Amino acid sequence: MRRVDVLLNEYGESHQNKTNIYIHAIAVPAIFFVSLGLVWSIPTPGFLDYFNVTWAHVIAIPMLWYYFKLSGPIGAAMTLLTIASFAGIRLLVAANISVWQFSLILFAIMWVLQFIGHHIEGKKPSFFKDLQFLLVGPAWWWGHWLKRLNIQY
Repeated sequence: MRRVDVLLNEYGESHQNKTNIYIHAIAVPAIFFVSLGLVWSIPTPGFLDYFNVTWAHVIAIPMLWYYFKLSGPIGAAMTLLTIASFAGIRLLVAANISVWQFSLILFAIMWVLQFIGHHIEGKKPSFFKDLQFLLVGPAWWWGHWLKRLNIQY
């Protein structure tokens, strides 16, 4: 069995309850977005400012490499989510909304929702076993969409 299948199946074991799945369908991409927003908010050294690059751009490269190693379609889908997240961050900036404050508040709310979902499910979050599952969550989320579109991941 391919590594991506093993990881997504293991992640899916603690995500069987419909309510938990619906919560994760909202919370996982939201947490991805605001996590990038929080990292984007970390001050950068001058040489990165010169190129208009933030720490979020820097971490996006190895993160996307991880997803492409798992699966080309998941890597491509995560690239779309990353681009959409950066666009959302730019919208917050354009609206003069504090990116770090918005991100921190939404981050806390979404994590509380996910823990409620896992309480309903009756199973601990997968990342308690292995931190890698913090990255697997968005891949699992995309896996559902890719299946619906008949795209093999």
